[in-house]
Amino acid sequence: MAFNSLSFLVFFVIVAAAMALTNTAALKRLLSGKLIGFRHVLLLLASYVFYGWWNWKCCLLLLMLTAVAFFSSQSCRKSRFALCAGVIFPLLVLGIFKYFNFFVESFCELFGIIRRGSLNLILPVGISFYTFQALSYIIDVHRGKIGAEKSFVKVALYIGFFPQIVSGPIVKAGEFLPQLDEDRNISPANLEKGVQYFAFGLFKKAVIADNISVFVDAVYSNPAEFSGLTVLLAILGYSIQIYCDFSGYSDMAVGCARCLGYRLPRNFNMPYISKNVKEFWKRWHISLSTWLMEYLYIPLGGNRKGKARTCLNLFLTMLIGGLWHGAAWTFVAWGALHGAALCVHRVWRAWREKHGSEKEDLPGKVLSVLLTFAYVSICWVFFRADSFETATEIISAVFTWKAGVTHISSWVVFGLTVTAAATAAACVRSRRHGTAPEGYYPAANLNSVPGLALFFIFLGLISALAYTGETPFIYAQF
Repeated sequence: MAFNSLSFLVFFVIVAAAMALTNTAALKRLLSGKLIGFRHVLLLLASYVFYGWWNWKCCLLLLMLTAVAFFSSQSCRKSRFALCAGVIFPLLVLGIFKYFNFFVESFCELFGIIRRGSLNLILPVGISFYTFQALSYIIDVHRGKIGAEKSFVKVALYIGFFPQIVSGPIVKAGEFLPQLDEDRNISPANLEKGVQYFAFGLFKKAVIADNISVFVDAVYSNPAEFSGLTVLLAILGYSIQIYCDFSGYSDMAVGCARCLGYRLPRNFNMPYISKNVKEFWKRWHISLSTWLMEYLYIPLGGNRKGKARTCLNLFLTMLIGGLWHGAAWTFVAWGALHGAALCVHRVWRAWREKHGSEKEDLPGKVLSVLLTFAYVSICWVFFRADSFETATEIISAVFTWKAGVTHISSWVVFGLTVTAAATAAACVRSRRHGTAPEGYYPAANLNSVPGLALFFIFLGLISALAYTGETPFIYAQF
């Protein structure tokens, strides 16, 4: 049940209507002081229906991980066994489902072993996301950052909340659980903003990302057929595609949650205006980079054990981050490239601090942004390609400016133009208000005729331009 499907629209309308009914005076009198708990149960049931839509058996796994997180958290501050069980068990489950075949196949290839059979495990959708949430909850309770939640329903809703269970954002318990203690529900103000956030994300996904994917898929499936210019356009196209696809999902998740009265953290903040790779990871998939920083990089030692160890910690963090994205060596290479770039940037920054000012003029900033975007786009080749051979063929086609079929995709040009225009608009707006650029969540006043007309025109554009083929969200596979 993808966000961009009719089945989800029907599902969400039913859930929203059921939640709205809890605002009626009759139901409030009937439930008395149990109204908030009733809403939690209602949302939890809806979340399991949503998750079970793909495969109901996966709900059992989700329930099991939730139970481990809940019971482990009750005594993990005092019991080392409870802490180890709460951390190791989710990691073990994640490793088995996501990496078993990968490591077995790599081992067999390394030692020339012929496999007589294979164990094909169904990869539960979103397992990486809700496993990380369960881990962060247990670790934060152990560290004393939050108290152990006594309600199993609240913990289950935190881990399985349907707007973000499939592809994030990865929410910390300290950000979400306090909201469950408040009387939150559907309201006109929440609907006004939430519906617009959802529509904005749908435009990114259905209009920009999905239409670009047709061109990108064609080039990546047979790069030898196309010219260097076309391949370069496909590389740029995938940079826009994956951004609009993933940030579009995050926008829709934020919008769904907002409609229901809950707030999820922002997951993107105009990543392609970053002046270096470090800044890029402060703007791209913010919830994951924050998670890796807090629960992996800092425990490894962070920057507290010398320059060489700091670089090693950065590299290992990104290497593991690459492997988190998928069980393939291309993802490892992608993580390694970003880890190496972070190390180079750290050394370069230290040198500049020692030998001169870090201030840059406007041309220098523009050049830094362009170089960072170019490097990130090249790295995306390894992320998208199904093998090293395909990745190297694509990159070599650009640098050798290979001859072949030349095709200029209008959708890539459209995606680049819209992204650049929206980014420029956000920067101009932030300059007017004297604040740092913080992305764009355009929201009109739907209580006014112009605002309502503008919103319906926007919906009309989505209906007219949306790609109608089957295009799952890219990050749903992680």
